[in-house]
This record gives sequence, C-alpha cells and structure tokens, in this order.
Amino acid sequence: MPKLIETMSTAIDALLPELETIYKDLHQHPELSMQEVRTAGIVADYVEKLGYDVTRKVGVTGVVALLHNGDGPTVMLRADMDALPMAEATGLPYASTVKAKDEDGFEVGVAHSCGHDLHVTWLLGVARLMAEHRDAWRGTLMAVFQPGEEVGRGARSMLDEGMTTRFPKPDVILGQHVMVGAAGTIGYRSGTILSAGDSLKVKLFGRGSHGSQPQTSIDPVIMAASTTLRLQTIVSREISPRDSAVLTIGSLQAGTKENIIPDDATLKLNMRTYDEDVREYMLGAIRRICCAECAASNAPREPEFTTLSSYPLTVNDTAVTERLRDAFETQFGERAYETQPAAASEDFSLFGREWDVPYSFWFIGSTDPETFRNALAAKKLNEIPSNHSPKFAPVLDPTLRTGLEAMLCAAGVWLDQHDKSL
Repeated sequence: MPKLIETMSTAIDALLPELETIYKDLHQHPELSMQEVRTAGIVADYVEKLGYDVTRKVGVTGVVALLHNGDGPTVMLRADMDALPMAEATGLPYASTVKAKDEDGFEVGVAHSCGHDLHVTWLLGVARLMAEHRDAWRGTLMAVFQPGEEVGRGARSMLDEGMTTRFPKPDVILGQHVMVGAAGTIGYRSGTILSAGDSLKVKLFGRGSHGSQPQTSIDPVIMAASTTLRLQTIVSREISPRDSAVLTIGSLQAGTKENIIPDDATLKLNMRTYDEDVREYMLGAIRRICCAECAASNAPREPEFTTLSSYPLTVNDTAVTERLRDAFETQFGERAYETQPAAASEDFSLFGREWDVPYSFWFIGSTDPETFRNALAAKKLNEIPSNHSPKFAPVLDPTLRTGLEAMLCAAGVWLDQHDKSL
C-alpha cells in the first residue's frame, strides 16, 4: 500500500459518510453546462475552509484551489462539474427531478447521467485529506473544478481567462472518469485512451411549398434524407478497416406539418476518431457530401455548417502512466488493469496541451461487480446502462472509496514524502 494512503486509511473510513452525503446532494441538484453556479459555490466554500487559496469564476463558473505545502512538485487534479440536459430514470431515492432552461430557452430535465457529481465528490475528498495530513506530503496541490465539459467549452473557457499565467505551471496533470466496469477496478492506459470528438450542425436550404404541389418546391426533407444515408458511407467506404471511426446523425429536424414542404432542414451529427489525419479527412468528406447532395437537389444555396463542439484526442503520457501503473498495482493489485481506448471524448487534455505538461487520464469502474460478471458471461455488456443513459447509476460501494483512493494514490506518486520508490 502506498504510504500516503496508508497514512490516511483511518481518515478515509471516517470521511466516506460525509462524501456520500455530498454526492447525493450534488446528484439531486444537477446544473447544466456553464450554469454550475450552486455546485461551484459548494466546492469553493468547502476547500476555502480547508485553507486553500481559492479563485472563483475562472471560465464562468470554474474554481481553482491551491494548497502550498513546502518545496516540491505541483500536481493538478481536475474534476468536471456539469450535468446533462436529460431526465433521470434510475428510480434512486436521491434521483434528480430538476428542470432548467437550456441555452436555447427550452425547458429540459437535468441529470448527472455521466457521473460528474462523483468526480467532484472525489476531488473534494482528496482536497480535505491532503489539507488535514500535510505532514505526509510536500509540494503544491492544484484542485481544478471545471465547468462545461459536456459542451466542450469548459476547459477552453478557463484557459482563455489566463489560467496558464494566473496559476503555477503543474509538473503533471491528472484526471479520472467513472465508467461502466466492475466497481472497485481501475483502467489505465499509455497513449490514446479517448477519441477525438466533433459535433456539427448542418442546415440544408430548399424551397417550401404545398404538399400537393411538390413540383414547385425544392424539398429539403429529401435532401436531408439522402445526405443522412450518404454520410454513413464515409466510414463504411472511405475509411480503412484498420482505422476506427464513428459517424452518427443524432438529429434530423424539418417542417411542422404533414402537408407543408419546409424551406430548410437541419442535421446534427457527431464523429469520433483516433487519428488526426482520419479526423481531418472525415471533416472534409462531410462537407463534400453535404454540398454535393444539395447541388444534386438544385438547392438555392450551399449548406451552412456550425461547429457545436470539438474535443481533441486524449493521449496519455507514457512515462507518467507507467509510474501510475506501478502505484495502482501496488494499491489495487489485480483490480488495476490496462484498458482499451474508449470512444468517448474529453476536453481534459486541453490543459496539458496548453501548458505543455504531461498528463494522464484513467477510468473507475462503477457497475455492481456481480451484475458486471453476469453480463460479461452472457455477452450482454451492452445492456448495462452506460454514461449518458437515463438509467446510469453507479453503485456507491466501493466506487466512492475506489475513486478517492485512486486519486490520492496518483497524487502521491509525485507528492508523497514517505515512498520515493514509486
């Protein structure tokens, strides 16, 4: 067991009930991206009382907390705070019933269906334990509570407000994410661990008319349908089978009534890639196909493209991850394993890219172990509610403890004063 966690083991046991209370409160009071006012206030007040130097409203609602504890490395730990615009269907006694207005003014359900409430809770726990056991470590701990990960704007907004000049440059940047997997497990990986993600809105223009007189129209519904089908051939016919890529059209909106041919139609699509060249090719292919289908339909103008979000690849530093692997295996034994890349995307790596600092990101399993084993044996893992499902519900025991210990373990690789062999 790493010395830092061994030193804090009794305190961890005592702290878990408080963290569970914090988690359930955050879960019941989720906030949409870039609207995390209550959450940011809770975390800022909590760490400020522990003696951290706290800066609020970094990137709208972001919080940066620094604890200086003598000479040593600076370690940045990051947690994202935002929830999703969806209703929760877990049936939990602490399920969210919150509704809020999104950026377009529509009322939506709000739920922590991606687990960011756990991320915040873990980091608050680490912040408290490190503050109360300063004799066990040396250096500077930087706790970053980030807004807007779900819309790809949070990290960028913090960086655009001068984060790299206002705060000390970290020696390493670390983060973790709750995922489907047996609770109590840690999945790490050197190199690419998360895909790049790009979301686009494409507006197609036609000419509206009465449904009984299609010859007087340029039908954007037909245009959108043809475009949707053709876009699927990018992955199936233009990308090598040796490269992984996903393209999904998640929204097709057109018209208001069955006998009215509308003036326009809008597609919203998302793509995931693991290689920058493949990413650039697909972005070009999307534009080419959309323009060609509009031209084939004699559209009055070219389509209009809007970037909704863009996430870079998350590529873990090899040297950092090897040190983490050794620490995780020491602490968790066989529960720490090398994972495969996930098709999910994150803006976490922007901090490392902007600061030119090595970083690593890993996964914490959150599924009841027996449920996971049975699903694995039956080859039904896809039936377990995953992140962004309205039924996503991490089991708190042992997920809460595991995430807390994993983040402590990782920070200790650089800050622990007892065990320099890690």
